[in-house]
Amino acid sequence: MILYIAEKPSLGRAIADVLAKPLRKHEGYIEAANGDCVSWCVGHLLEQATPDAYDPQYKSWRAEHLPIVPQQWQLLPEKGSRTQLAVLKKLIKQADQIVHAGDPDREGQLLVDEVLSYLGTSSNKQSAAQRLLISDLNPQAVSRALGQMRSNREFVPLSTSALARSRADWLYGMNLSRAYTLQGRKVGYQGVLSVGRVQTPLLGLVVRRDEEIAAFQPKPFYEVWAQLQCDNAVSFRARWQPSDACRPWMDEDGRVLAKGLAENVIQRITGQTATVAALESKPKRLAPPLPYSLSALQIDCNKRFGMSAQEVLDTAQALYERHKLLTYPRSDSRHLPQAQFTDAAEIIAVISKGATELLQGCEPPDAKRKSKAWDDSKVDAHHAIIPTRKVANLAGLSQRERQVYLQVARQYLAQFYPHYQYLETQVQLQIAGGLFVAKSKQEQQLGWKQLFRQEASHDEEEALAGSLPPLSVGQQLQCVNGELLEKVTQPPKHFTDATLLAAMTGISRFVSDPQIRKVLKDTDGLGTEATRAGIIELLFKRGFLQRQGKSILATAAGIGLIHSLPDVATTPDMTAQWESSLEAISRREMKYQAFMQPLLQQLTELVSQAQNSLPTALSGIKNQPRSFRRTGRKTTSNMSNRADKNNKAQANSGQRVRHQARPKPGEAKPDV
Repeated sequence: MILYIAEKPSLGRAIADVLAKPLRKHEGYIEAANGDCVSWCVGHLLEQATPDAYDPQYKSWRAEHLPIVPQQWQLLPEKGSRTQLAVLKKLIKQADQIVHAGDPDREGQLLVDEVLSYLGTSSNKQSAAQRLLISDLNPQAVSRALGQMRSNREFVPLSTSALARSRADWLYGMNLSRAYTLQGRKVGYQGVLSVGRVQTPLLGLVVRRDEEIAAFQPKPFYEVWAQLQCDNAVSFRARWQPSDACRPWMDEDGRVLAKGLAENVIQRITGQTATVAALESKPKRLAPPLPYSLSALQIDCNKRFGMSAQEVLDTAQALYERHKLLTYPRSDSRHLPQAQFTDAAEIIAVISKGATELLQGCEPPDAKRKSKAWDDSKVDAHHAIIPTRKVANLAGLSQRERQVYLQVARQYLAQFYPHYQYLETQVQLQIAGGLFVAKSKQEQQLGWKQLFRQEASHDEEEALAGSLPPLSVGQQLQCVNGELLEKVTQPPKHFTDATLLAAMTGISRFVSDPQIRKVLKDTDGLGTEATRAGIIELLFKRGFLQRQGKSILATAAGIGLIHSLPDVATTPDMTAQWESSLEAISRREMKYQAFMQPLLQQLTELVSQAQNSLPTALSGIKNQPRSFRRTGRKTTSNMSNRADKNNKAQANSGQRVRHQARPKPGEAKPDV
C-alpha cells in the first residue's frame, strides 16, 4: 500500500481524485480501489514543547531562568490533533511506501518530516519515502506531478533549514520576550513585550520612518525652465542643469535653494539664443513584467485595489484551494519551469474564455512566444503564481477573488506579447552659458503594455505628451522666456501595505553594514512569502501598529518598545544574516550547528543586556490587552490552517513557525 501524506485535506482530496476508483472515505483518510491511501496533517499536528515541559519551574516568568535553552528538543501534539496522529500512525505501519505531499516549500517540507519522525517511522521507510510536489490542485496537474516524484532525501537540507529557523525563533522570541516583559513591569508597563527576530525589526522600520517624517523640516527649492521656439514656431521646454559653481546654493540632492540664483538665470536667458549642443535618440525595449510571486502580487493588489497583504494571501489561497483557479500561492518565485511552456496555449485559451475583458482591444497573445519567465535555474520547489487550466466563472467569484484572479491572469498573458518599444530622445542646449536639457519618449510598439493601458501613470502620459520637434546639433533656437517653479521638499511617506512589503522583500536597502547589504541582494529579504502578511497583521493585533487610511503608523507602545531595545534587535541586519545562513543550509553550504552555536552565544549576551537596562521609554504607556488575546481557529473563512497558525501564534520571525509555547492564563504567547 502506498500512503500519501498531504499537508491539508484539500490537497489530500486532490490527490485521491486521480487515484483508482471507486474511493472509500474513512475517518482521517481516503482509500483508493487498489488499496492505496491518502491522509493529511490538517496543517499543524505538532508544536514545540512549552518551557515548563522541560522544567515545571519555567511556568513562572523569572529573570534567573533566562536564557532557557532545551538540551533535547521536544514536540507535543497540537490541541485536537491526537486523533489524526493516531490515524497516520496506523497507516504508516501498514504502508509499503510513503509519499511526502507537504506544500512545496521549506516549512511544508518540515511539517510532514516531523510527523514521520515523531510517529516512529522506521528508518527504511523514511529513506525510501518519495516527495510529491504539487502546485496546482486540478486533476491534470496532480497526475503529472505523480509522474515526476523525487526521493524525499533530496529535500533533507530544506527540512533542516526550516528546523533551524523554528528552533532559533523559539529561542530568540521566548527568551527576549520574557526578559523585556519582566523589565517592563519595573517601569509600570504591565503588558507582554513580544520581541521577535523579524517582527521587531519590521516594527523598527515603521518607527524610524514615522520619526523621520515628524522631524522633517520642509525647505523651498527652485527650478528654472526655458521656453524655446523653433523657426517654424513649434515650442518646447527645457530644464536648467545647475553647474558645479552653483553648489554652495544647492542641497545634497542637487536642488537649488537660493531663489535669487534662479531669478538671475531667468533674467540672463530670456530673449537669448539657444544652441543645440548635443542630441541623442536611443531605441529602448522593456520586457514584460514577470509572473507573480506572492509578495509582488500583494504589492500590486494593494496599490491597485487597496487590499491588505493578508487579504491578498487569503484570497489567493481560496482561489487555489476552493476554486482551483490559481497555482500554489505562497511562492517566492517569479519564474516558470521550461516543461510548463507546453501548457501555454491551453492556459491562454482558458483565460480568453473565462476572462474576456482582459483582451478587449488587444492583439491576441502569441502562445509560441517565450519570455524570460521560463527559466529552470530559478525554479525549485515551487514556481510563480499563474492561472490553472480551469475556466474561471467570474460571476461565481467574490469581488476580491475576481480582482486577484484577473491580476494574475493578465500578468501571465503579458508573457506572450512583444517587448514594449519606444524611442527616448535627450537634447542638451546652451543658453547664455548655462546648460538646459529636454527629454521625450515616443512609443513605437505597445507590445505587452496594451494589456495595461488603463493603468498608465500620469508621469508616463506626461512623458509621452512632451514630444520634441525635429532638431539637429548646432541648430539655433529662441529662448522666449524663462519660467521659475517654486517647490517644497517633501517628507518621506508613511508606510502602506505595499511599501512595507516592498521594504521586507528589498530589505538590503535598510541594512547599514555594506557587506551584509551586498550579501542580502540575492536573498529572500525579511521573512518569507508565506508569512510577511501575517507578521504585519500580528503587529496590529499586538497594539504596536495602527492604520490611518492606507498609512501604517506605530503606536505609542510600538515606539516605546523600539526605544527600549538594543539596535541589533530593531534593525534588519541580524535577521538578514539569519536568512542568509538558513538559505545556505538549504543549499548544503552550511551545517545546522554552524548556525545554532553563534546564535546561542549572541542570545546569552542579549538576555544579559536586557536584564541590565530598564525600558524607560515605556514608562506611563498602558498596555493593549486586546492585542494579546488568543484568537480562534479561523480568522477568516478563506484562511488555511497554516495561515491561521501564523496569525494566531507569534510568528515573530516572519516565518511559518509551526510550534508555539503556551503562556500562563492571562498572558500572551511569547514570541518563539
